[in-house]
Amino acid sequence: MTAGEVLDLAREGVWTMILVAGPVMVIGLLVGVVIALFQALTQIQEMTLVFVPKILAIFVTILIALPFMSQVLEAFMGRVAEMILTTG
Repeated sequence: MTAGEVLDLAREGVWTMILVAGPVMVIGLLVGVVIALFQALTQIQEMTLVFVPKILAIFVTILIALPFMSQVLEAFMGRVAEMILTTG
């Protein structure tokens, strides 16, 4: 395996990680910003108010995005397995 192939595989792995984790992270960020804005507007400074809606939103996002996540990970693993078989 050449250095270029290793770099391509690493780049593809990072891109796969971004695709898989991206939707969950974006939803967590948006829910956090909305709750922070709500807390700032109402002056409710309860620290635990952020956690329950974020956990629920992330859980629902994972349930909805799970087929997409598994397809992306399966495709990446297929390419990695193919590279292992051809170079091994």
